[in-house]
Amino acid sequence: MDQAKLELNHLLLNILTLAKTEMKANCIAICAVAVLLLVANANVSEAACNPNDLAPCAPAIVGGAPSSLCCTKMKSQKPCFCQYAKDPRFSSIVNSPGAKKVASACGVSFPKC
Repeated sequence: MDQAKLELNHLLLNILTLAKTEMKANCIAICAVAVLLLVANANVSEAACNPNDLAPCAPAIVGGAPSSLCCTKMKSQKPCFCQYAKDPRFSSIVNSPGAKKVASACGVSFPKC
């Protein structure tokens, strides 16, 4: 488990421990917040960032024009660019001139990481 999930699980455990000593209404509210935090964390950290989603851009990165599917995927993966740029498995591709040309052609700005 990554550090963020461990911290979130620890927070959830603390919330549930506190909830045992509070009134029933407070317990329900605290549990609802904890569930929302877990759902939000799962959606952001796992579902959103998938480098395989950028596969339709591979032909354009090595030369050529990006497809509309490539641009759609590029836009959906933009929040993940810094994560990819810091990962040794993907950094040379994400930081390549070809990837930057594709992003520009798709109207996606590269963030400063």
